[in-house]
Amino acid sequence: MDDRRRPAKRRRRRPSKPHPHLLSFSSFSRHMAHVSNSRAPAHLTGTPSGSDISKPKPATKRIQTPCSSSTSEEEGEEDEEAPMEMVQADFGFFDPKPGDFGGVKLLLQNYLDDRAWDLSGFVDLILEQTTVGTVVKSDGYDDDDEEEEKDEDEGVYAVVSALNFGRYAGHECFGELKKYLIESCSDDSTKTKLKLLLQEQASDVGLLVSQRFVNCPNQLVPPLYDALFDEVSWATEDEPTKELRDSFRFKFYLLITRIYENKNYNQRKARANSDGDEPIIYVKEEDEIFRELSSFSFTFPLHAEQLAPQELKNYRTMGLVMVVEADQAPKFRTKLKSLLADS
Repeated sequence: MDDRRRPAKRRRRRPSKPHPHLLSFSSFSRHMAHVSNSRAPAHLTGTPSGSDISKPKPATKRIQTPCSSSTSEEEGEEDEEAPMEMVQADFGFFDPKPGDFGGVKLLLQNYLDDRAWDLSGFVDLILEQTTVGTVVKSDGYDDDDEEEEKDEDEGVYAVVSALNFGRYAGHECFGELKKYLIESCSDDSTKTKLKLLLQEQASDVGLLVSQRFVNCPNQLVPPLYDALFDEVSWATEDEPTKELRDSFRFKFYLLITRIYENKNYNQRKARANSDGDEPIIYVKEEDEIFRELSSFSFTFPLHAEQLAPQELKNYRTMGLVMVVEADQAPKFRTKLKSLLADS
């Protein structure tokens, strides 16, 4: 077996030194971070409680990033364009584990809109698959400190994983997820392709789960996806059985996400843009790259109540499903790093 790689938690290339400013892909992301910081509980703001942050354990990846400090709503209303105070925060990449259940479930609470489904079972599958998947937490957690174990959920900022539709087909949550996807697709031609993928080709399809708080620093995003795709590749070699190794030989990735669509989107496609509003705003900027590289995609209306800034009053929240061929991953990684470098 090739020994060129990794210890317990896969070693990942360190990202370039962070830029000394708020790292966001777009003005929308910066605004949402500002809104989130002014309204979110302290543990979701990305602002450390003190200047001393403990040394990360060997199984973590330590990344230092600037984060905005929380501000009051009154201050935001008086001067929304004022520069935000910056503080340094350390984040670690961790293997998923049962202690992350509450934090990951919170991240995924609207994953299937307002649908009642086995979310707890879905989160359990993510946390049980430790060879492929990463949880991002504020650094300083010590797995050996039982007293801190109960507070671990509060430090979860992001989760990423890839789950094989065929491997988990017998689980209730995946049955409900497939039903949701098919019912959400209104185009007959696209629905036919989707059914083929989820039924006959299910073992070739990975559900790419990527959720994070809106004010999670975007600087973390490229190494997070690098970690995922590297771990998928390693799993095809390192898993103990052929069945498990084959379960990570994905030919397709399916993603479920959300976007903001201009309420006059269909009319605007037929005429020139007159007021400068974007027809679509991507909540996670990397989703625009995934959509560009996708084999097919579709949108559908969402029903869960969403918190949105006043600037988005002319937009509606839409679900977006994308299917991307797995061999597009290298191109995605290159485009993502380029996007971050230009932001």
